[in-house]
Amino acid sequence: MHFDSATKDRAKLWRAKDTRWSAVVPYHNEEQVLERTIASLAAQSEPPFVVLVDNASTDRSAEVARRACATYGLDAIHLEDTRPGKVSALKCGLRRVTTPYVATCDADTIYPPSYFAQATRIIEQPGVVAAVAAYCRAGASSSTAKLAGWRMALTARLLPQQCLNGGAGQVFRTAELKACGGFDPAIWDLVLEDHEVMARIERLGRIAYHPDFVCHPETRPRPVDCTGWNLGEQLRYHATRGRERLGFFHGFLAPRLRERALTSEALRRPAVAISGA
Repeated sequence: MHFDSATKDRAKLWRAKDTRWSAVVPYHNEEQVLERTIASLAAQSEPPFVVLVDNASTDRSAEVARRACATYGLDAIHLEDTRPGKVSALKCGLRRVTTPYVATCDADTIYPPSYFAQATRIIEQPGVVAAVAAYCRAGASSSTAKLAGWRMALTARLLPQQCLNGGAGQVFRTAELKACGGFDPAIWDLVLEDHEVMARIERLGRIAYHPDFVCHPETRPRPVDCTGWNLGEQLRYHATRGRERLGFFHGFLAPRLRERALTSEALRRPAVAISGA
């Protein structure tokens, strides 16, 4: 029997109802690193349903993604988003999420096998609507990873309800993420989307951290202009509390980022080789 691509996608979305997690993975020219990320998602003790979004790649990333999913038996759908920019890609992926919980995953990040199991334990705590993982380099010792997790958890006690790390390690209750507007270029189409979205979702509940919740971004050179906010802007963010944070992003920070042309689209760059690869 022949099934067209739309029918196959509907079948995959039906199977997604059997899992608690979806992982949205936007990518742009990530052919050198994407397979390792997919392999780590396939090795999860609590497997997620994976939504891969090709965000206007010009290399072989889509081919690598499809081959890796087949190799590792990963339950995934593959989407194309022709509007460049991570925010647009995240919006495209989030529209296809039907599971109770969703994670945003970067295409150059390794996720330990217990990542989604640990995320479940955190997100199911009363009042928690989102959680953020600490970063630790791939291949680091367990003690180094534990130290990174504890440092993040302790910092969160000093700076509650703030986003203390990036989108590679963010997880959400899906209903609350969509209720606060999710990822949408009409709301925010600049860099630091991972911090801005937390300023919206924190109004619906608590952002949680845990010492054992860690992921491993690949170490790669980055363009020098991909700096986001400066030190003064970061300090002002950390001094801002509660409901004032949305005003910080939309009233104070957004005009400055636009003046520096730090849009979500502008910071899409072709992936560069990993040192030593």
